[in-house]
Amino acid sequence: MEKHRYRKHIALVDIQATDFNAKEHGKTFSAMMGQLHLRDSQGKWYIGMDASRALYAVLGYRRLVGLSCLPGLYGAMNAGYRFFARRRIRLGRWWEKRKIKRQGRE
Repeated sequence: MEKHRYRKHIALVDIQATDFNAKEHGKTFSAMMGQLHLRDSQGKWYIGMDASRALYAVLGYRRLVGLSCLPGLYGAMNAGYRFFARRRIRLGRWWEKRKIKRQGRE
């Protein structure tokens, strides 16, 4: 995301940073760790797959967002997001181990 051409339109916040306080945003840390949270320039919050859709729209992927809102796909995408969100930490660890093993074979 750092090199994306529309990167200037978004501000990424590390909620695990020592100076971040979820309560200042009316949220809890555990809730914010569980799903992506996005706040737009008017202060409206988007959570979960809706946050992903809002982010992709800002980054210029409006057609993809439109597809994800079609009947049938909308619910499936939301369910897929929840499935991934619950497992993202474990999946990240697995991916890193896999990458290290591959590098060891090269």
